Amino acid sequence: MNTAVLRTEVRLFRREPGALFWILLFPTLLLVILGSIPSFRNHDADLGGLRTIDVYVPVAVLLGLIVGGLQSMPQTLTGYRERGILRRMSTTPVRPAALLTAQMTVYGGAALASALLALLVGRFAFAVRLPEQLPGYLLALVLAVLAALALGAVVSALSRTTKIAGAIGSAVFFPAMFCAGVWAPVQTMPDVLARIVGYTPFGAAAEALNRAAAGDWPGWNHLGVLVAWTVLLTAAASRWFRWE
Repeated sequence: MNTAVLRTEVRLFRREPGALFWILLFPTLLLVILGSIPSFRNHDADLGGLRTIDVYVPVAVLLGLIVGGLQSMPQTLTGYRERGILRRMSTTPVRPAALLTAQMTVYGGAALASALLALLVGRFAFAVRLPEQLPGYLLALVLAVLAALALGAVVSALSRTTKIAGAIGSAVFFPAMFCAGVWAPVQTMPDVLARIVGYTPFGAAAEALNRAAAGDWPGWNHLGVLVAWTVLLTAAASRWFRWE
């Protein structure tokens, strides 16, 4: 029965061109635009010899999961609650928790697919090296996805309507993008600001991904920040989430 719910959610997701574009394609499109700027393909001493396009690949990787976790999933879940779908499901053998699990699987899978696309385009279009510490990179990426989904679940829990979900999601979305390095990569931030950002889920994820991409194991402090945020946000979502 849970498999049937998952198949249904995947089918519905594939019918949403907006979600497909913003989660799967937009981060890579942004990467292509940035990589088309000649100066972004030049090595920069301020970036430790890296090119600007090199440091923006992890940013593109994070952008897809931020969009999916904070914008798309809360709108969908809140819409289901608003239309009474979750209430009606509670009277059937399919529990609402199955739908929540399916939603997180769909958007988590989409975020990982978006990350893979960004990595491949960065490699083959702009000669960006693939992560040298692959196990550490995958661990940091999975933890970042879990943190984004947990934060999205909190947004869903706090939202009575899709309009409120959109407003709260947008309010969290832009700071999340800043911490991920969309406007300024974490490597270019002043030391004090970078340390502060490193305590946020997406700032910690950016730092962990950068270290793994360079061949080092992600810092345990950054991984610990991601785990702590995931646990806290999951607990908050479980406490505040209402099916009706």
